[in-house]
Amino acid sequence: MAAPMRTRSTCLALVTGLTPGMAAAAEPNLAAIHRYALTPAGQEQVTSINQFGDVRPTDWAYQALTGLIERYGCVAGYPNGTYSGGQSMTRFEAAALLNACLDRITEVTDELKRLMAEFEKELAVLRGRVDGLEAKVGELEATRFSTTTKLGGQATFVIGANAFSGSNSPALDAARAAVGATTFSYDLQLSFDTSFTGKDLLRTILRAGNFADSAFGGAGPTGGLSTLEVAFQEEAGPDVVGIDKLYYQFPIGSGFTATVGGRVGQEDMLALWPSAYPSDTILNLFTLNGAPAAYNKNLGPGAGLWWQQDGFSISANVVAANGAVGDPSIGGIGTGSSAGTGTVQIGYARDQWGLAAIYSRIQSGVGVPGATPFTGLTYEANPNSRTDAFGLSGYWQPAQSGWIPSISAGWGINGTSYDMAQAAGALRTSQSWMVGLQWDDAFIKGNALGMAVGQPIFATALSGGQTPQDGNVAWEWWYQLQVTDNISVTPALFYLSRPLGQDTTPGTTFRQLGGLVKTSFRF
Repeated sequence: MAAPMRTRSTCLALVTGLTPGMAAAAEPNLAAIHRYALTPAGQEQVTSINQFGDVRPTDWAYQALTGLIERYGCVAGYPNGTYSGGQSMTRFEAAALLNACLDRITEVTDELKRLMAEFEKELAVLRGRVDGLEAKVGELEATRFSTTTKLGGQATFVIGANAFSGSNSPALDAARAAVGATTFSYDLQLSFDTSFTGKDLLRTILRAGNFADSAFGGAGPTGGLSTLEVAFQEEAGPDVVGIDKLYYQFPIGSGFTATVGGRVGQEDMLALWPSAYPSDTILNLFTLNGAPAAYNKNLGPGAGLWWQQDGFSISANVVAANGAVGDPSIGGIGTGSSAGTGTVQIGYARDQWGLAAIYSRIQSGVGVPGATPFTGLTYEANPNSRTDAFGLSGYWQPAQSGWIPSISAGWGINGTSYDMAQAAGALRTSQSWMVGLQWDDAFIKGNALGMAVGQPIFATALSGGQTPQDGNVAWEWWYQLQVTDNISVTPALFYLSRPLGQDTTPGTTFRQLGGLVKTSFRF
């Protein structure tokens, strides 16, 4: 039978020499010991009887408490500044209070000996638990590398191949020769998140990979359309570790957050990412909210500011991919060669849905992902072009996982202009769209199933009144198996109906089918 509850005043009587009979000790209750031994803020030592708001000079305990404080300084109260003498307590709380006094008492009286004998079992368990915690704390302090920085990482293995089909024999032969083999590539990301005030963030991401020579990394005739979101390789070559991102984020006043960095992505400076698709990324073009030009993920020196309140958000930022180059003819900040992107986004989000409208001004030289070869080259290589890109994207997700999927959709329209007159056939207008569906806890709890369909950026109007023939539809399907909390395996397929777009030889067909297995390790 459990020991009867005693009040704090009864315990006080015991400590001061009034020792009525004690009940037999109960079996140690580790939950109760955890509660009282691990909450020092709830039993802080006091130095004056006046700190107890509920003890009056007329109370019988007043003189006893005064004596304990003056002699030992070991009377503990509650966080609200009360002693709560009539409040019930367990033997474990009494043992914890007694243990707090033992470190301060130098004279061992007969009353103290009786208390120590009575609570011998509880004190032993309590001290053993404290010793164990101190050992764990010491071990953590000895092994941590920083008091302000958290390290996280992700390693990704991708094994897969691409098959090409159609009636365009020269294009088929060239594609199979360039990227027809099965490949095994990896991507490694190490993220260091540092905070100096608890509200700011200095993020450093180190990255290495070896994707550049595979279709999954953008090699071959279809370029960025078959590029995976995880694909990475340093310009210096494969297996070289480099700084992928480095930026500092900090609050300014109420609701404002500023970001500045020597290597920061456009997406890092948006308060809202208006998509619930996908949780496990495959093709990069389906991570761009249906508007790859507006959400171009431009990367380089940049700065941004966003405001958030009651679900509303406004974000503004600028990134110059060539901003670290001193020669104004090929780079710099604010020059015609900056390869810059300026972005403004307005968004609103609730628990289950979100919506955003975005505008981006894109300079020539920006590598826009998720575009047909014709439109992609126009954005990236034409030295006299600029593009105004607009996008509208949103998502909805069910309150509980089941057979109803989350739905993400987006659409983009872009207008390209030039400083000089262009020959007939130059790009004027382009569009894009996508719809993504994702089922959480699909078939097995923790797993996920997803699919998306859409069109990457394709030309819809050309100068000189010519009719573009740039259409291409992309599909992807994937199933994520969550092997453990930190390991997932994702088989996936994708299909590109006409990846060469405008560059397809008239009267011929060219298609691409990709299959892969992606294994992710998060730590």
